[in-house]
Formats: sequence, C-alpha cells, structure tokens
Amino acid sequence: MTNQIQTQHLEDVIKNHGQDMANKVVVITGTTSGTGFVCARELARKGATVILLNRKSERAESALQQLKESVPEANFDAIDCDLQNLASVTEAISKIKSKYDVIDVLVNNAGVMALKDQATKDGYDIQMQTNVISHFLLTKELYPLLKKSQEGRIVNHSSMARLGGPLKMEFFEKNGGNLGGDEADVKTPGLRGPRWERYHQTKLANAVFTYALKNKLNEANISNIIPLVAHPGLAKTQLQITTSTDGGMDINSDFMKQAQSPEDGATGIIRAAMDPEAKAGNFYGPSAGWTGYPDVLTPEELLYDESNIQTYWNGCEKAVGEFVL
Repeated sequence: MTNQIQTQHLEDVIKNHGQDMANKVVVITGTTSGTGFVCARELARKGATVILLNRKSERAESALQQLKESVPEANFDAIDCDLQNLASVTEAISKIKSKYDVIDVLVNNAGVMALKDQATKDGYDIQMQTNVISHFLLTKELYPLLKKSQEGRIVNHSSMARLGGPLKMEFFEKNGGNLGGDEADVKTPGLRGPRWERYHQTKLANAVFTYALKNKLNEANISNIIPLVAHPGLAKTQLQITTSTDGGMDINSDFMKQAQSPEDGATGIIRAAMDPEAKAGNFYGPSAGWTGYPDVLTPEELLYDESNIQTYWNGCEKAVGEFVL
C-alpha cells in the first residue's frame, strides 16, 4: 500500500543536501523496510559502505537482497543485531569493531511503536530498550570509531510523539510489563493511553540524546563529532502495520490517510547523514508537522531541558554503563 503514495521530496533532498559518500562507513539500525531501508539505499547510491543492523529474520535477508539489486555496485554488510537483547547488541558491536577501524555515520533509526506493556529478556520496556537503551549502548561503544572519523555523525530518529510531558526515570528502569498496561485510543491521532505514553518517552529520549551529546562534546572540546536528530513526520511504513496488528492503532484511520511515503519519511535522516552544511544539534523534519520537506527546525525546550538530559543520561548509563567521551 505504501507505493500508492507519491514521493515528493526525496529527489530534491538528495540534490540539495547530498554529498559524495565514497570511502565513508555508515551504520544504520532497522533497514528491513521503511525509512531505514530507504536511507541505506540512498547512502549506498552515494558510495557509502553501509552496515545493516537488523534482527535475524527472513525480512532482513529479503531486504538485503532488494538493496543489492537496487544498488549492485554497493558494499552492504549485514550484521545480526537484536535491539531487544543487550547481549545481541554487544555481539554486533564486537563484530563491527573486528572489521572496521573508523565509522563516519551512525544512524539510530530502528524503532517500535505503541506495543503492549511487556518486558524484554533484560527486563526493560520493549519500546524503551529497542528505541533508546540499545541505541545508547551502540553509540557509546562505537564512539571510539566515530571519533577517528574526520567528521563523525550521530543521527537520532525522533517523531512528533516527542511532544508531551518530561522524561521519567521509571521508564528507563527494569519495569517492563508494569508501565501502565495495554490501553490505546486507536480511533484518534491524539496518541493517548499508556502504550503511547511509553512511546512518547522513547521519542523524546531520542531527541534529548542529541542535545545531551552536543553539550557533553562541547564541554570536552570535541568538534569532529556532530550529533543530529530528525523526525519523519507521518510516513506509512511497516512501523504502523506492526503497531496496528498489536492493537495500538487503526491503520485505516482518516489520520493515516494523510501519511507521506517511506521515501519522504526518510528524508530527515538522509539529510542529517549527508548535508555538508550540518551543524551539531540540527533538527530536521517537516516544518508543517506531519508531512513535507525536511527543513531545519527549532527544537522545543523540552528537548534540551537539563532535567530531561539528566534523566536520560543517568537512566541509560545505569542500564548499560558509562559513556566515556
């Protein structure tokens, strides 16, 4: 169904903000479909070596073959990485370090949305571990390789669901299955109910990570690493299908009829990964809200609020250890 939506902005974003990515190594999480797949394809077309981090599955194998067919000359390296299992993430990190000395771009793209209130095997909320904690672990462990790049980029993927209340430590702790239950208002776009509050916490956390990094890198006088953030607006991808199947939303709602294509949804992270003019803390997304060209946005105060930064950083370090810059 996604191919019925006309793509409007991807070509212009590549033309206006792309750069030669030859000799650059890019790591992207969640490339089996949607924004991650499009990002991997477009960066490969620009010459990047693209490391694909996905949970082992037939979907992952199929996506790899599609990418190879789309960009036959590209170098794709698929490494198994289950973000819902910290041991799997650690193993993926070890494989990357054994094969690569430098990483130029890390795109923390993968995510799940409004799933049932359930714990991972590590004890954390399935949304918080997938969307936030595992990406923090990836970033801190791959940071030494990013630091070796002439210009290392860390791209985080947020969403409109970032808007709402402040971060709360209980969502970062081993409280999976005890964070409000499974209620969701599936008939309205209001993102209401505990499923959506858990999702909000993760998408706010993704954005806060960027501004926490910006502050800490500034304090450490490190200028060759650029933390960035993007949001896709409303794009019709596998993300919504999974959520709908799990009972978290109505995929056929009037709200979803406004959605843009996965290609246009990916333009924010693509611009963040390539724009030669990118500066630390830049936030890319549709200025109109749900759809449109990925402009440079003004971050809301809650994204760089010091109490949110402290909650985020302390919660993630407690979960997976100290981030040493």
